[in-house]
Amino acid sequence: MVLDGFAAHFDAYLENIVREGKSEHTVAAYRRDLEELFALLAQMPSEDAGGVPQDLSRRDFTAALRRLSQRGLNARTLARKLSSWRQYCVWLVERGLLHTDPTADIKPPKQPERVPKALPQEWLNRMLDLPVDGGDPLAVRDHALFELMYGSGLRVSEIHGLNADDVYLDEAWVHVTGKGRKQRQVPLTGKSVEALKNYLPLRQTASDGKALFTGRNGTRLSQRQIQKRLAQWAAQNGDGRHVSPHMMRHSYARTPVAGFARHQGGAGAARAQQPFDHADLYQARFRPHRPPV
Repeated sequence: MVLDGFAAHFDAYLENIVREGKSEHTVAAYRRDLEELFALLAQMPSEDAGGVPQDLSRRDFTAALRRLSQRGLNARTLARKLSSWRQYCVWLVERGLLHTDPTADIKPPKQPERVPKALPQEWLNRMLDLPVDGGDPLAVRDHALFELMYGSGLRVSEIHGLNADDVYLDEAWVHVTGKGRKQRQVPLTGKSVEALKNYLPLRQTASDGKALFTGRNGTRLSQRQIQKRLAQWAAQNGDGRHVSPHMMRHSYARTPVAGFARHQGGAGAARAQQPFDHADLYQARFRPHRPPV
């Protein structure tokens, strides 16, 4: 299909998406994206060397996308525009107005990976150093859980999966099963060891008695419960900022050796350099955030 034929059904397409109940804002966005596309395609050669009109091809749409990229549009905006173009092409194909969709195998530009937000180390240390009500088993448990999450940089899934016999307090390390069932030994900070020693005598156990972190009924805390307890703890004691397990983990990664101010009495520094099972990937990806060691 040549450009004139491709653009001829534009008004009918817009009327159709209005009937489908699309919002005025959405319809306006489709209109802008497609009018821009038609303008870009009109700037490209449309005839062969013999003056014969050429059908639109994948190459034309790729070139249009490239021109928008050269104007400085970000990957998210380019992906949205490509989606608008593709939906129009699909609509034409479904009605027999276009033989094939020339955008079908065009991949949207890769969006830059979002760097997880980290929490200030001073803020975290202050929060974790708040007095803990020793008469409240759940408060003691949560304190141990948060110390371990931050001090050793564990994922919420890894915290969830820990068993009591995975913890070696005398040697200050914990046996962790991570992604892909990959196992590793992770050092404990002195603060984590102290918090776990306070928690273990109060730990409620269910029938199998394996889970390290349990609820009132002795069953293993779910990942969702851990997330909720962390959010509640931050809301009650902090300054209103949002806190997630991933932010705690990334806060660990931002310090040379897990905020080593919290490492008094814990595993040695050389051993503490190896807590991440994917350390090379993680540190390479977020290296700009890491202070020099």
